[in-house]
Amino acid sequence: MNIMDFNVKKFAADAGTFLSRAVQFTEEKLGQAEKTELDAHLENLLSKAECTKLWTEKIMKQTEVLLQPNPNARIEEFVYEKLDRKAPSRMNNPELLGQYMIDAGNEFGPGTAYGNALIKCGETQKRIGTADRELIQTSAINFLTPLRNFIEGDYKTITKERKLLQNKRLDLDAAKTRLKKAKVAEARAAIWAEEVTKSEQEVRITQSEFDRQAEITRLLLEGISSTHAHHLRCLTDFVEAQMTYYAQCYQYMLDLQKQLGSFPSTFRSNNNQSSSTPVPSVSASSVLASASASLPSVSNSVVTSGFSELKASSGSRKARVLYDYDAANSSELSLLADEVITVYSVPGMDSDWLMGERGNQKGKVPITYLELLN
Repeated sequence: MNIMDFNVKKFAADAGTFLSRAVQFTEEKLGQAEKTELDAHLENLLSKAECTKLWTEKIMKQTEVLLQPNPNARIEEFVYEKLDRKAPSRMNNPELLGQYMIDAGNEFGPGTAYGNALIKCGETQKRIGTADRELIQTSAINFLTPLRNFIEGDYKTITKERKLLQNKRLDLDAAKTRLKKAKVAEARAAIWAEEVTKSEQEVRITQSEFDRQAEITRLLLEGISSTHAHHLRCLTDFVEAQMTYYAQCYQYMLDLQKQLGSFPSTFRSNNNQSSSTPVPSVSASSVLASASASLPSVSNSVVTSGFSELKASSGSRKARVLYDYDAANSSELSLLADEVITVYSVPGMDSDWLMGERGNQKGKVPITYLELLN
């Protein structure tokens, strides 16, 4: 027998098997043929697997939406993942907002209360953006990847074996139908006994194959319980990642609140009119009117220039405190409005701070609370 003859016979056999299954399936749907039912335990396992697959897909997709709300960004990440290439790095929303705030603060002047506050807020937003990236990365590795592996790996194997089981069941029922017809024909003396024996042997073979495939499918389905246990551990990791993220964000905002809280109330609130310090209304007419009657004022650029000169030199200057300031930690010095302290620069210090001395007390003080004296 040459290869071509073998392939032709194999194709004919496969076509015959497919036709037999199609006929059996159609007759079952029409109620014209009996159907071998799976045992209740196997049916329950199949139902549990389908339920697991359904909810795993929903949880996975919604988690992706939670971590990356932008659908275009999700599509881009999906395409790069399928191409096995790394997606280009871009700023996320908190980082972008933070950069805008920092740029605005520098434009308004870091020596002004508003500009300095914008810079502080921007730095905090960028730290939140970094924490957001860490949450996405950790969640993708410890939570989303195991869920995706189940959908694209384990469940696909279960689906394949379940389809084989369905085919074996159709083969068995088709064999049973042929045996039943053979026995009816034998009773009418229409066929030889050998045909009945052949049909009985076919039923035994298909029954054996069906039982073996049912056992394989059952063993795979019983692994769903292990999948649930694994997904539970992954869920715990996801919750811990979220807890770490929100704790970081809370700490960042708490630190920012302390920094903003150190600004005088006139800069912190637009609505607090009952404050002990009156909030003057700022308008073009009032500024022009007061400018003619007031002493010559020092512009922000001059003030900033004075601090820059002090930082560049190794000397010290006297400075008047403009507003009360509560030290955030032991490295800072608390201040009282209108007191005079000595200030000087220390190498490596942040541009928004100076060292202040009052008697034997010293510590860092924010330059926005100071007015240098001649």
